Amino acid sequence: MTTGFEERTTVRVLLADDEMIIRVGVRAILTTDPDIEVVAEASDGRQAVELARMHRPDVALLDIRMPEMDGLTAAGELRGTNPETGVIMLTTFGEDKYIERALDQGVAGFLLKASDPRELISGVRAVADGGSCLSPLVARRLMTDLRRAPAQRGGEAEGLTGLLTQREREVLGMLGAGLSNAQIAERLHLVEGTIKTYVSAILTRLGVRNRVQAAIIAYRAGLVENDPPGPGSS
Repeated sequence: MTTGFEERTTVRVLLADDEMIIRVGVRAILTTDPDIEVVAEASDGRQAVELARMHRPDVALLDIRMPEMDGLTAAGELRGTNPETGVIMLTTFGEDKYIERALDQGVAGFLLKASDPRELISGVRAVADGGSCLSPLVARRLMTDLRRAPAQRGGEAEGLTGLLTQREREVLGMLGAGLSNAQIAERLHLVEGTIKTYVSAILTRLGVRNRVQAAIIAYRAGLVENDPPGPGSS
């Protein structure tokens, strides 16, 4: 770990997948970062929820399809019992159809199991920092769906963002562009704690559970000039 102003806190991760070979591979990737620690592993959703209660991880990586309790149901329970734990869904190509349900459960990230190892690490770090992460393929699917959405949904989003102050709209636009709290703070020359307060207020005013949902509203309202960045964005 580094020291001084560059000091980084260890990110504690819970990993849940019913396939041991996947868990071994993901753990091996994560532990290449000295500031990431896998504190518990589960082979089904129910076990993941119980282990999360015991270990209070910063981030939970959950497979979508697991026995006893699927990952999406486990994510919902985790958000209820461990709201401080950021949840990332691990998926395979083609399962991005679950995006909407995952967002409803308060999921903060969606990564493909075949993602570049660097994307997995940066995604975990982004969510631990209070941000979000989307695999590029998932992001493209999401943005395509948004473009196909009826025009009135854009009007609804504009109406919601109209409830925000100018500064909150500015923060929301940056949030929608994939910036972390720290990056937004740097751009606005504010302390990170102030940005966290803004983000919390924005989520409450918009009536959404997480930053991904807020980012979708920002995109629909025209507050984001470009498509969201790829994986690891927060």
